[in-house]
Amino acid sequence: MIPAPFEYYRVGSVEEAVELMKKFGEEAKILAGGQSLIPMLKLRFARYSKIIDIGRLQELKYIKEEGEYIRIGGLITHREVEKSSLIKERVPVLSACASEIADVQVRNMGTIGGSLSHADPSADYPPTMLALGAVMVARGSKGVREIPADSFFVSTFTTALEQNELLVEVKVPIMKNNERACYLKIGHPATGFAIVNCAVKLSLKNGKIEDARVAFGGFVTVPYRDRGVEDFLKGKDVSLETVKKASELVGKGQDIIGDYYADADYRRVVAKALFVRVVRGALEI
Repeated sequence: MIPAPFEYYRVGSVEEAVELMKKFGEEAKILAGGQSLIPMLKLRFARYSKIIDIGRLQELKYIKEEGEYIRIGGLITHREVEKSSLIKERVPVLSACASEIADVQVRNMGTIGGSLSHADPSADYPPTMLALGAVMVARGSKGVREIPADSFFVSTFTTALEQNELLVEVKVPIMKNNERACYLKIGHPATGFAIVNCAVKLSLKNGKIEDARVAFGGFVTVPYRDRGVEDFLKGKDVSLETVKKASELVGKGQDIIGDYYADADYRRVVAKALFVRVVRGALEI
């Protein structure tokens, strides 16, 4: 199929994009890497009368260290996240996460800002951003504001971005010496999207888990931090027994999704098993 007719605008600045978004409202959609939007338009799952192409804006293409954060421009591709020596050194789990996205062709075109704005609950980035405590920087007609990852993912394919806001940057905290992190997923063999994915960041002190951030996606409608698991881990000894006990709490109280390939009961079991693998990977136990 081909998309429904639309007007195409290639902008020369973020300001111009914001102005057009404000002017056209819900009629408009931002095009970055196009790896999610174009298929949806072609299949007519989505219809917009105005497409605003920001893909050539050099001002959104950067990776740099500033203070306690790695700042990543919204148009940085997944491949650039994967291969960045700065990210590999300062936040290696993010590089590992990016390497799991789809295939090389998609990673060469898809952007971190576009993927996060799309908010697919089975995407790779959301659990990692939640576990790392990333901050999304949005720019709109009212100015610039920062949105913590914990508040960014609202519902399926919906974020806290307002209608005329553009995700221009992702701020990722630099890993500290006592912190360990890991990301893994069980992906659908045909699409690569997560059936279940999980990311953790653990702070260690004197052989114990001082703090924990545990996030999941894929088996729920909205990627989330599992507070019950986090609370259980805090103050516990670093051991396989601790991890296995914590795994029994995974998904408690969550509405687990299911489909013809993997039903809800199966996904719940897989989530528990994957959590154990992820924590063992982070702690090397």
